[in-house]
Amino acid sequence: MQSISVFEIIKVGIGPSSSHTMGPWNAAEMFLDKIRRDQGIAQVKEVFVEFFGSLAKTGIGHGTDIAGMLGLSGENFKLIDTTKIDEKIEHIKSSQKLMLGGEKELPFIYGHHLILNKQKSLEFHPNGMIFKVIFEDGKELSQDYYSVGGGFVATIEENSLENLCVRTIYPCHHGSDIKKYVDQLGLDRISDLIYLNEESWRPREETNKEALYIWDQIKECIYKGVNKEGILPGGLNVTRRAPEMNRRLLGDKIYNNIDEWYQLVVNSEESFSNISKWVSCFALAVNEENASFGRIITAPTNGASGVIPAVLMYSQAFTEHRNDDAVIRFLLVAGEIGTLFKKNATISAAMGGCQAEVGVSSAMAAAGLTEIMGGTPGQVLMAAEIAMEHHLGLTCDPIGGLVQIPCIERNSMGAIKAITASNIALDSDPEKARVSLDAVIQSMWDTAQSMSERFKETSEGGLAIAVNVAEC
Repeated sequence: MQSISVFEIIKVGIGPSSSHTMGPWNAAEMFLDKIRRDQGIAQVKEVFVEFFGSLAKTGIGHGTDIAGMLGLSGENFKLIDTTKIDEKIEHIKSSQKLMLGGEKELPFIYGHHLILNKQKSLEFHPNGMIFKVIFEDGKELSQDYYSVGGGFVATIEENSLENLCVRTIYPCHHGSDIKKYVDQLGLDRISDLIYLNEESWRPREETNKEALYIWDQIKECIYKGVNKEGILPGGLNVTRRAPEMNRRLLGDKIYNNIDEWYQLVVNSEESFSNISKWVSCFALAVNEENASFGRIITAPTNGASGVIPAVLMYSQAFTEHRNDDAVIRFLLVAGEIGTLFKKNATISAAMGGCQAEVGVSSAMAAAGLTEIMGGTPGQVLMAAEIAMEHHLGLTCDPIGGLVQIPCIERNSMGAIKAITASNIALDSDPEKARVSLDAVIQSMWDTAQSMSERFKETSEGGLAIAVNVAEC
């Protein structure tokens, strides 16, 4: 087993779903590369994409079809102007043409060249898709892809993650490995160990730079979320709540930019009620941006993208650990905990329900917070275990196939649970803990395998059925 960088777990993404939006988008880009290696895009006569299983059942609400079209058009989700997405998709649908790879215009009829097959699932994974082209000479080229969570894509032959993996000096594939190397090296902090391993990908200075870049993106996303009024797209008529919460918490205070707003938050009343409301506001702001095809930080998925930003912002606004070093160490530890779940269980809701998304993100955030609050390595691992323990069995049942209800509020709950888990761990002796992080990861995977498929991002069970709302 090889190691995964923390920045493959915590990274820049686009809403509303890492598995249903980013994954198909990445798959489309991979298929474009495959075409170029074969006969080239100039020789393509027609292109097709068919989505299966969970990708098809909740594809409209998760923007899977949009991701497929934009990916095939050669757009990059890290660079695209997100305010232009609707315009670009409308042009493809109305003109019935798609500029493949940004190089050649082809006929493209939605429902013929792009199909959402809700009746069939591919055997390898619930998030399956098949891309196909017909060349001018009649030859066909096709490839099946599987979105396995967090934006990662696999084929039966290989996984996109494999090219990003390396063998680190101190490989940490389980919580017990972290504890072993921390003890062996005489380290006081888990983040010191992760720094050493991250040097397998880049120098320490670049690791710091990347972590602070992510922090800047987090602040920008929250700021956009607390200042953007309106109704979320998709047809459920869900009103953005973060702006109203922001106004109530700041009262009549006025700000003109992100720095002024941030200082007002830092200097706001620090009562328990106010702080808990701010945490919810931060989480809601991010996930409302995510639901609107906004640029967010995937951590470890988009459906759970509000948890780590909310807890990290809490630490910087309402604790004494307000500095760049704390931000970096928080993200390093949080990311490393995420790799343990990725390697030993799943971070895909289509495989494990929402325990694999918000549950994992809550565990990551609890560990990161405990690290910068002065917790011992044992307490850091204990915090992650406690947070996941209280998400076991959490289903994924999005109403209308949209990443809105209950997903947005669920991130707020996950953030609060992370803070609570950290507080409990900081006041506990990890040597007396009866459940290890490795045991709870295994329990989560066992639970995932036993969970009904109806509760794994299909919109065929739970709240999605109880409220009787048709998929949008």
